Amino acid sequence: MKHLLFIPFLLLAACQSEKASADETKPETPKEKALPKNVSVIMKTSKGEVTIELNAEKAPITVKNFLTYVDANFYDGTIFHRVMDDFMIQGGGFTLKDDIPTEKKNNAPIKNEGQNGLSNSIGTIAMARTNDLNSATSQFFINVANNSGSLDHPSNGGYAVFGKVTAGMDVVNAIKGVNTTTKYMNSLNPNGKVTAAPHPNNPTTPIKIESIRRAK
Repeated sequence: MKHLLFIPFLLLAACQSEKASADETKPETPKEKALPKNVSVIMKTSKGEVTIELNAEKAPITVKNFLTYVDANFYDGTIFHRVMDDFMIQGGGFTLKDDIPTEKKNNAPIKNEGQNGLSNSIGTIAMARTNDLNSATSQFFINVANNSGSLDHPSNGGYAVFGKVTAGMDVVNAIKGVNTTTKYMNSLNPNGKVTAAPHPNNPTTPIKIESIRRAK
């Protein structure tokens, strides 16, 4: 139920449910849009804007999933809940409720595309997941170091890269450099109940994702 990696893995991982809850509060899926070969999105954060080009040719399942959340405005008001300045910045799954990072309900998990030929190099965006290979939902991370040696490894199925930052890497670098601390976070269990537990690497001052939208 924790998210992302191990080594590093459980770092990224620590905060996402193993299974997505499906109930009336999950994001509504808008009318599906055609999936172009490449599409860019603009992520507005409390530190500035980041433009990300998605690679639908290499990661069609992952890009379609990500855009489903984007088009439903799911990411509005979420936070970067895990920041490691020599590794990655992770967000897209938690919002603040009474100043406590609290996990949102997700759509169903997707098939892992971690062996699509794209590498976890600096400036790439990839999906967070648990040790369950096919458990990624809404959470993503941006690599701020060259993590290809650990995150592309075929023995763990790899972590699915699905795009890259094309503008605003200075904003990403500003986020990776913020002070962090250990905070209690509310994570969802498969049964829908909430578990509160302390998690490290949480920005002392919340870094908000104000919105993510398709670029015009």
